[in-house]
Formats: sequence, C-alpha cells, structure tokens
Amino acid sequence: MTNTSRIALLNVGISFLVLGLKYVAYLMTGSVALYSDALESIVNVATSIAAVLALRVSHKPADAAHPYGYAKAEYFSAVIVGVLIVVAAISIFREVYLGWLAPTPIVASVQGLAMNGAAAVINAIWCVVLIRTGRRARSPALVADGQHLLTDVASSAGVLIGVTVAALSGWERLDLILAGLVALNILWSGWKVLKESVGGLLDHAVPDDTLALIRALIAAEAVGAIEAHDLRTRQAGRMTFVDFHLVVPGDMPVSAAHAICDRIEDAIEAQVPDSVVNIHVEPEAKAKQHGVPVL
Repeated sequence: MTNTSRIALLNVGISFLVLGLKYVAYLMTGSVALYSDALESIVNVATSIAAVLALRVSHKPADAAHPYGYAKAEYFSAVIVGVLIVVAAISIFREVYLGWLAPTPIVASVQGLAMNGAAAVINAIWCVVLIRTGRRARSPALVADGQHLLTDVASSAGVLIGVTVAALSGWERLDLILAGLVALNILWSGWKVLKESVGGLLDHAVPDDTLALIRALIAAEAVGAIEAHDLRTRQAGRMTFVDFHLVVPGDMPVSAAHAICDRIEDAIEAQVPDSVVNIHVEPEAKAKQHGVPVL
C-alpha cells in the first residue's frame, strides 16, 4: 500500500470523527449554523471514501483497454467532491429558509461549542497533511479534499464565534445569517474544485515552471540533434505526458538517433516523476527554426 493510499484511508476515519463531534455539538445547541457545519462534514465523509476508491483505480497498471493507464480516475473523484459540496450548500440554504420563517432559540452549551472547536482544530491540522501529501504525490483527489477542509476550517471558526454571540445575546437570526454565509463559502469551494477537476479532464498542460524544466532538459540532452519542435504536454492525475518532434541530420544512423531519444527520455523521467515521453524523429528538412535549440 502506498503512502498516498494510507493517508486516504486515514482521512476516512478522521472524517467520521469530525462528523461525530460536529453533530453532537449541533444536538447540544440546536444551532442551524452548527447544523450546516455538520452537514459539510457529511460531504467530507462521502468524498474521503470516493478518494480512496479513485486512488485504488488510478494506480492500476495500464492494460489493453486503457493503454495510457487509469490516472484520470482521480479527477472523477474530485468532480464528485465538487458536486456534493454544491448539494450540501443547497441543503443548508433550505434550513436557513425554514429557520427564518420559524426561528428557534439557541442553547449556550459550553460543551457543545467546545466539541465544535475541537473538530475545527482537527480539520486544521489534517487539511495541511492532505494538501502537502496530495501535492507531493500529484494527487488531485487528496488536494481537493484538503482544500475543501481548509474552507471548512475557516467557516467553522466564524460559525463558532457567531453562534457564541447569538446564544449570549439572544439574537437568533444571527445564527441563520452565519449558516447562509457558510453555504456561500461552501458554494465557492465547490466551484473551485469543479473548475480544477474539469481542467484535468480536458488535458491541461503542465505548469510553466515544469514546462521550462522540460525544455531545458531537451536542450541539454539532445546533443547531436538539430532542434526539437511541436512540444506538447498534458497532465492526467499524477501522470505527465510529453511529446515532441526531434530533428536530426538526415544521414544520422537510426541507432544514434535512438540513443539521443533514450538520453532525453531518461533525463525527463528522472526530473519529472511519473512522466511518459514520446519522441518523433525527423530529418533536417523538417526543421522549423522555432523550437527548442540544442545546446
């Protein structure tokens, strides 16, 4: 089992723990804002389970039916996260509407507020672990979960302060206003997750710094060739695909051209983890004079 898979499994357990703390806090206070906080944690549980399944599928080796592998499975998990976040926001808006029509008093339970605070602290620590692990492993599913938890921490802190004020002042509708703000924050989080996930499904290129690294490696390792052009990159989960045309002298033996390709491939795969490089060799008549010059 990989470290990424272990983190994903642990994420499920922590999501259930946080959900339990927040739900008990809601029962002890009757706060709609705390209910919205607990509802967001239900989404966390569902998405953490989806992330485990997606990671398991994404690490399956390529086969005849899927020659490029299953790495994009993580993007589907991230899309599910985004959709569930939006559903949770709609559910919260419904509770706010009903509560506005018939406000209910809030119980100033110190134990309930303390439980919600403890859940927020756990999430704050855990979201850092998820985002760092996800970025290091280039896992969209873990990064999406971590980013969602980050917004959850911010909204939980605001809700905790607001509910305390509402309970002490008796201003019941402040609780509903806070719940509405939480829902808006959740919607924004869901939009960002969906946007990034759809970008991955549409084969977006690597970041500019990674592209610059790839160009530099080609220029340094293609000694004996003339130029490289039509460089293209795309990302699929943790995988990076690179392809380009390499122009060599027309009289260069096939074995020599192949050796240059091997050298470039080895350099890129060593510096860009989980990369797959495809090179199309062309004679000098195909040079375009606007590609990657060879050092």
